[in-house]
Amino acid sequence: MSPFDFMINNRSQVFRFTVEHILLVAIAMAVAIALGVPLGILLARRLGLRRWVLGATNIIQTVPSLALFGFLIPVPFIGGIGNKTAVVALVLYALLPVIRNTFTGITGVDRAVVEAARGMGMTDRQLLWHVELPLALSVILAGIRIATVISIGTATIAAAIGAGGLGTFIFRGVASVNNSVILAGAIPAAALAIVADLGLGRAEHQWAVR
Repeated sequence: MSPFDFMINNRSQVFRFTVEHILLVAIAMAVAIALGVPLGILLARRLGLRRWVLGATNIIQTVPSLALFGFLIPVPFIGGIGNKTAVVALVLYALLPVIRNTFTGITGVDRAVVEAARGMGMTDRQLLWHVELPLALSVILAGIRIATVISIGTATIAAAIGAGGLGTFIFRGVASVNNSVILAGAIPAAALAIVADLGLGRAEHQWAVR
């Protein structure tokens, strides 16, 4: 049986696992953006923190995904089997590109523009919201784009700790040595990554040319 025949015959499961996968990534990205963008802005204001924060997030990126899921399971409050641990792991992986691109975007704003805004009497808050963030947004969106694609791929590992998603098919296929079942999980996951990349890339490009 081809993977496409398998997906058609099991379309209700494919749909359910796809929705689970999207929800895992969407929740993780919402949290990563809520944490990462303010942290990136903070680093742009306090350069002394850059080494520690970016160093810590870089270290997290070096930990193999399956190992990170395993490390988080026994952690009180955020660990355990299921969605909660998966979301925490995905957030940790997504933080680096979001923080780094926010920092790069804010610090990359032309200093002449910043000084002109200050000369007009803008407060720090006004400068951030009306000058720095709008000018840095295309760079920030690029970080979110990278983080989203990474999260879609990493979320397939979440099935190993009972969080569901398209990785369920992949692990079933590996266990039964069935390529059609593996591809039933891999193909939709790849399609989601491509759609997310194209969609966010389009938004990034549109903002950059404004």
